[in-house]
Amino acid sequence: MWRSEGFGRVLELTRGDTRAGVDAESYGKWIEAFDTLSAADRVAIEGRIAAMTIRPLISIVLPVYNAPPEYLRKAIESVRTQLYPHWQLCIADDASTNPETRAVLDEYATADKRIAVVFRTENGHISRASNSALELATGDFVGLLDHDDELSPIALYMMAEAIQDNPEVGLLYSDEDKIDAGGSRFEPYFKPDWNPELFRGQNFISHFGVYRRELVQELGGFRVGLEGSQDYDLALRAIERLREDQIVHVPWILYHWRAIPGSTALGTGEKNYALSAAARALTDHFQRTGTPATVEKMRGGLAYHRIKYGGPRPSVSIIIPTKDRIDLLARAVDSIKTKTQYDDYEIVIIDNRSELDETLVYLRQVTERGIARVLTYDHPFNYSAINNFAVRNCTSAIVVLLNNDVEVISPGWLDELVSHAARPGVGCVGAMLYYPDDRVQHAGVLLGISGVAGHVHRLLPRGGHGYFARASLTQNYSAVTAACLAVRREVYEEVGGLDEKLEVAFNDVDFCLRVLAKGYRNVWTPHAELYHYESASRGPDTEPRHRARFAGEIAFMKRRWRNTLRTDPAYNPNLSLSSLDFAIAAKPRTTKPWLVSHRTTRRDSETSGIPEGKHRNA
Repeated sequence: MWRSEGFGRVLELTRGDTRAGVDAESYGKWIEAFDTLSAADRVAIEGRIAAMTIRPLISIVLPVYNAPPEYLRKAIESVRTQLYPHWQLCIADDASTNPETRAVLDEYATADKRIAVVFRTENGHISRASNSALELATGDFVGLLDHDDELSPIALYMMAEAIQDNPEVGLLYSDEDKIDAGGSRFEPYFKPDWNPELFRGQNFISHFGVYRRELVQELGGFRVGLEGSQDYDLALRAIERLREDQIVHVPWILYHWRAIPGSTALGTGEKNYALSAAARALTDHFQRTGTPATVEKMRGGLAYHRIKYGGPRPSVSIIIPTKDRIDLLARAVDSIKTKTQYDDYEIVIIDNRSELDETLVYLRQVTERGIARVLTYDHPFNYSAINNFAVRNCTSAIVVLLNNDVEVISPGWLDELVSHAARPGVGCVGAMLYYPDDRVQHAGVLLGISGVAGHVHRLLPRGGHGYFARASLTQNYSAVTAACLAVRREVYEEVGGLDEKLEVAFNDVDFCLRVLAKGYRNVWTPHAELYHYESASRGPDTEPRHRARFAGEIAFMKRRWRNTLRTDPAYNPNLSLSSLDFAIAAKPRTTKPWLVSHRTTRRDSETSGIPEGKHRNA
């Protein structure tokens, strides 16, 4: 509670609709079925540890100040009962005034030679105390623990496994949950693999962060003055020194965050000092990396931040395929013209065999008035081919693929999309789309849902924050919908555009995955908002030939991306592939590493061409 009583501890501000619907009883059953060690498990883990070729010493850094004795004991015992024996517990007491605190620490320092304690003579607050604990560390890696939280019995073992599988790793983190005064666990946070865009809005590393010690030493430890977000600041400075493949996610609940009356885990008060410290840490991060960006506090009571990127404002071509349905097209065009703040753009309408006189009149009028440029595509409908044709006839630096059945809501929608699409390393950028009844239609695409892909947070009410606020935070997804998709034209051309073998469905997902395979990151932002009257112009695919085509497109995706679809780095193997709201899986897609003698620990990219994943799907 004390270490992160601040930015890492203000998740309570995202309570309400921000958690997946797993009640305490259901989670308890899940724990019993999938997260409880049997005697055989313990024996197998001990054997596995003995056979390890790399057995790193892990130093746990534990700053303490007037910790409630019963919870301090639980925190220390959770280290002492680790199945992995190669650890050191480094405790710095920050001049506690409660004599019971010192008594507990003296007792444990005497009882276990792996426990080292330093008693500071003056209170220096969390950063100085953590640095004092760091000075005691001799391990290859250091892990961070709060003085009233607990580690899972396999926490250090699982980290050691991940280190063995990734010898160059510099930073590891795990999933986490909360634990109450009675020891009951609840509110699991099953995190994504390394997701740099999400991390700049939310410190999801938080617990359980394990760092290579020499890296922490090079960084100078914790910065004084960033109290409340000192862990976040450390992580931000660490990732600046690391390649993405040196940041590893271990998708297991390894950390239990104490939630008791009076703690910030259960509180509702905003920690302004922590948010201010987090904003400073982020601002310093962008300055160090030479990134033009500003940091803003999120609205709606969220204890997170929105990043606004600066940089160039290149020309944009907004490409809108259409066939008749002028009621839809005119609404889309009018909303762009009346609500878009961005000024350097053109609208390019692709007429795909419109037949009605009113359509032809409208298209002639928008051309004569300079509202839009109209191109004719006189071939059977093929969404991929139409957009490829349009891009070939555009010269703007950015292209925005836009459906004719959308309506702009937020005036800054194009500014937001372009601010991401223009950044080096970014590929496709998607928007927040709502149904006309103000429920979410698109907030990013998850792979593997129902076999191929699905729109996450679908039907969430507008303004809802979703799973741990992920419906409100800019983040990286493997794919976004082409109903509104921005991308640099050079990237579009580099991957060969949309695959014309996919006439209607999944061409956007396939395109995004090919962009990802080239090393770009795809981004979804909630700050570009539009209504989407989904498929209003084409209508539903109910005819037999349409159903057959759709089945063929599913088969195509499974053949091309069969390995990639199994493990989405933006998701978690403990979450369901039959749900769009981050529901817990009936059975995790993980295996117990202590029961597998030979295993592939990274995502198989032989078929997909996608860069190897960053998590240990153990």
